[in-house]
Amino acid sequence: MKLNLDIVPLSSWSATGKEPLVISGPCSAETEEQLVATAHLLAATGKVSVLRAGIWKPRTRPGEFEGIGSIGLEWLKRAKEETGLPTATEVATAKHVEEALAAGVDILWVGARSTANPFTVQEIADALKGVDVPVLVKNPVNPDLSLWIGALERINRAGIKKLGAIHRGFSSYEKTAFRNEPMWDLAIQLKTVAPELPIINDPSHICGTRELIPYVAQKAVDLDMQGFIIESHIDPSVAWTDAKQQVTPASLAEILNNLSLRKAESNNPVFEDKLAELRKEIDGLDDQIIKKVADRMKVVEKIGEYKRDNNVTILQVNRWEEIIEKRSNFAKALNLEKDFTVKLLELIHGESIRKQNQIMNAKPAVEA
Repeated sequence: MKLNLDIVPLSSWSATGKEPLVISGPCSAETEEQLVATAHLLAATGKVSVLRAGIWKPRTRPGEFEGIGSIGLEWLKRAKEETGLPTATEVATAKHVEEALAAGVDILWVGARSTANPFTVQEIADALKGVDVPVLVKNPVNPDLSLWIGALERINRAGIKKLGAIHRGFSSYEKTAFRNEPMWDLAIQLKTVAPELPIINDPSHICGTRELIPYVAQKAVDLDMQGFIIESHIDPSVAWTDAKQQVTPASLAEILNNLSLRKAESNNPVFEDKLAELRKEIDGLDDQIIKKVADRMKVVEKIGEYKRDNNVTILQVNRWEEIIEKRSNFAKALNLEKDFTVKLLELIHGESIRKQNQIMNAKPAVEA
């Protein structure tokens, strides 16, 4: 499946035309002095393309700081006038869109909670009709690629051609080092179905802690993402929201300076020839893998018939546990990660169960 998005290249509308695009600023606009001072320090790094700040902050529980409100738009305007940095903020309602555009905000983004609700996205899309402004769409809170794609399509159908996605990670029941699991495979799937769509990485919300930001940012570059949205505060220790994931402007510059920037392609003919040779080898191995899986499924069908004829259940937990243990140990000896091996086996096992279920529950043919 390929998305049919009517969009223009990032280079035609980003602030500098350079990659990576760097959008940075405080999680929340707290005071005029805090926002403007941070903006000056960010501009001085020479690394930041766009100043961001949260004006309206959707909070999980009432009573928490929910943003300074519309007055913050005037602070953004002052920061832009003094530094020359274009500005960006999140919008979650038609009123937010109208106020942000009236204040001259240059880039709008749709937050993760909004992306999860098609009604909210459609309201924002309707407010954007007839407007020429870049819009970035964050992935939904939960790992649902269809919701992300649907939000992008709604905004695009409103006439927004300067469109991009923000990868900010996904909520997960599993407790890991990340605030939101990156689930890179979902971002890769989006890039696969919409290769022309720029994807901006949000290390701040993925990490939840500033110490992990360099690692995630480098991973994003290596996956050919076109930029970052990173939260930066003049003094993160006193930030009113998300203090642990914000960095100082100086730290941001250091993170960006230490990135190893890579290109999606090379003009070196020697490299291209070698790459083509290795890819041909990969193609051959993939063919062998698929052939072996097909052979395995033929054996699975025989097992299904044998179980059916002997009134034995499809699933036998002991056998499944034995497969996981033996194959994981073998894979480890071959330098394959256990998580990868288990996921691969789960996919094959799921298809095996489906085939056996199909065989065991097939209706007998009716004699003429």
